[in-house]
Amino acid sequence: MSSRPEGPSFGPEYFRREDERPDALFYSEPRLVVHIDDHAIRAIRDYLSEELPSGGVILDLMSSWRSHLPEGQVREKVVGLGLNSVEMKENPQLDDAVVHDLNSSPALPLCDSAFDAAILTVSVQYITRPEQVFAEVARVLRPGARFHVIYSNRMFPTKATAIWKALSDSDRAQLIGAYFRRSGGWGDPGARDITPRVGAYSDPVYVVSAMTIDK
Repeated sequence: MSSRPEGPSFGPEYFRREDERPDALFYSEPRLVVHIDDHAIRAIRDYLSEELPSGGVILDLMSSWRSHLPEGQVREKVVGLGLNSVEMKENPQLDDAVVHDLNSSPALPLCDSAFDAAILTVSVQYITRPEQVFAEVARVLRPGARFHVIYSNRMFPTKATAIWKALSDSDRAQLIGAYFRRSGGWGDPGARDITPRVGAYSDPVYVVSAMTIDK
């Protein structure tokens, strides 16, 4: 494991989008809908029920009106950080909400070593400065805490980055792994396919996660 970033940074062309208007404008209207199907949501809840620490302080990054956290799990606090205050106010699993645009400012307005785990659910495709964001997540997590990046193949195509749209689902896992390695502060990332096997179509679901190392 290494705390130092590995390899050259991606060029800005990889993170261009069809719609380059400010994200705060695009997300200003609340969207009180889920973006993956019920089978996929259950798969995420099952995964998080196994992986999130009991009684911990959880950061829900790029949060909205639903966090897909497991019901009944004891947590000290869940903090959502997202772009739309109305959506986060409608989220019954959030204890606190912070309105912040990561693409405008990757620096998180949060204290060092404040969280026991972080989740980013079906939104990594919209981050335009992922290395800086992942470095900031490492800063606000306690040593040994894990960041779970959950993704599917659903997206707003005009807001997804060019590199994300160019890759297959399996290649996207490698891309997220590169974000971890190049941002520094993380152990080796691991990937899992948690797509539900239900005998019918379900949105695919994958997770790439890594643990912070001693700072």
